[in-house]
Amino acid sequence: MASGSEPVLEVRDLVKHFPLTQGILYKKQIGAIKAVDGVSFDLRKGETLGIVGESGCGKSTLAKVLMALEQPTSGSVRIGGRDISKARGGELKRMRRNIQMVMQDPYTSLNPRMTVGDIIGEPFEIHTDVAPKGDRRKKVQELLEVVGLNPDHINRYPHQFSGGQRQRIGIARGLALQPEVIVCDEPVSALDVSIQAQVINLLGRLQDEFGLAYIFIAHDLSVVRHISDRVGVMYLGKFVELGKDAEIYDRPAHPYTQALLSAVPVPDPEGREQRERIILQGDPPSPANPPSGCRFRTRCWKAQEICAKEEPLLQIRPGTAHMSACHFAETHDVVHAG
Repeated sequence: MASGSEPVLEVRDLVKHFPLTQGILYKKQIGAIKAVDGVSFDLRKGETLGIVGESGCGKSTLAKVLMALEQPTSGSVRIGGRDISKARGGELKRMRRNIQMVMQDPYTSLNPRMTVGDIIGEPFEIHTDVAPKGDRRKKVQELLEVVGLNPDHINRYPHQFSGGQRQRIGIARGLALQPEVIVCDEPVSALDVSIQAQVINLLGRLQDEFGLAYIFIAHDLSVVRHISDRVGVMYLGKFVELGKDAEIYDRPAHPYTQALLSAVPVPDPEGREQRERIILQGDPPSPANPPSGCRFRTRCWKAQEICAKEEPLLQIRPGTAHMSACHFAETHDVVHAG
């Protein structure tokens, strides 16, 4: 990561609510699902921000809003100093060159009726000034080579490749327009463990080669630590902890993060004995009706009266080195795998 460099992506107070309605002919709004509810962060060139959390915490909705696939309810997403959420028409088309996505499922995200050459070259059909028609085949072959695939396989179809190879095709498509930011929405969760390592190493090499910035969304905390410079932990639409990867993984301050990390398998029997397993009670509350004050308080063993009355801000707490949203945050040593 380029220290002190200007952010390539600036997210401020980002909110995305989905209306809840009742009625068939005359729909009446009766509430809203608060999928993303006030997220802020910066991302710099060459940096990876890992985002983790339980299913339903808002990770994928956040990715869609960053890509302008969903319009935010409020807040801003700035790429190169311009707000992509307010861009329309040709301006939106130009801005989308700088932020691309790698999908979760490497098979369903590729059109089975299109050849690999057509899939990777499709961005050039939309952004015609990036690669003239006569140069497109050569550009596609170069992209295949960059991601470790045989350029001669340009006329093959997705079903003729393995899962790992198909994800490399998705990565090549994401690289086609030479973006500054790539949003990786659980890009290895559908792959075998051995293939996951290859794809993660490929993403790391491409980042070094092209200076890419990644938003890396995943459930697997070990994978996130391997690739991330900073980690944001989400719970019910908000970041509850944000900091450098070593700070989050070695000395987590928020009770929710401590519980997540205590569930990561440790292969060393001695490590398993040393570590205390934290089991959360109950299920996450509904994002349509989150608890007052701290959203985690209904499952937190530290909760007190103030937690119900006052929402804790995401900030550096006394005795901690990174930001957390807890009135009673305190660092907790974690025993890791390996």
